[in-house]
Amino acid sequence: MEPITLTTERLDLRTFAPDDAAEVHAACQDPDIQRWIPAIPSPYEQQDAEEFVGLIVPDGWRSDTAYTFCVRPLGGGPLIASTSLHHPLEGAWEIGFWTAKEHRGRGYATETVLALARWAFTDLGCVRLEWRAEVGNTGSRSVAEKAGFTVEGALRSGIRSRGTLRDCWVASLLPSDLGLIPAVPYLPARADA
Repeated sequence: MEPITLTTERLDLRTFAPDDAAEVHAACQDPDIQRWIPAIPSPYEQQDAEEFVGLIVPDGWRSDTAYTFCVRPLGGGPLIASTSLHHPLEGAWEIGFWTAKEHRGRGYATETVLALARWAFTDLGCVRLEWRAEVGNTGSRSVAEKAGFTVEGALRSGIRSRGTLRDCWVASLLPSDLGLIPAVPYLPARADA
């Protein structure tokens, strides 16, 4: 897929470009990002940022395995966040995100997640959007819950982080949770089943 741009009331979501590397590097110096985002190397070097924006992001779009967006204020401004949708499994996609430390607590991550969710459900045929985070990552969980995700539980040994398996929370968002019609009909289990 060719990269696209999404907009919200306050935000512009576009693919990363090579000139974003310095801001990505600066944001990823945050110990919380290095602690909670398994794909972020620690320590995070300038070379990691250049590889991310120059190779990893474009390869994901080209191979249709990950659609990664750079989040900035509408009309321009500093890097606020990064978010991505990962390869589908039986119509389900997984969302991931981080927010630069100085932009947390303003609702940007929730707004970003909802924009990506609507795009996934309406344009990609996504039938279930999943969120996973290591148990204890309460900031990420708060964003997922504010975006309407239903936390379904914890998976033992459910996420790999720096060579170690850790327990993770898992949650889902369905098109109907956002008032959208799903691409495939859904028949939930009966409560007494």
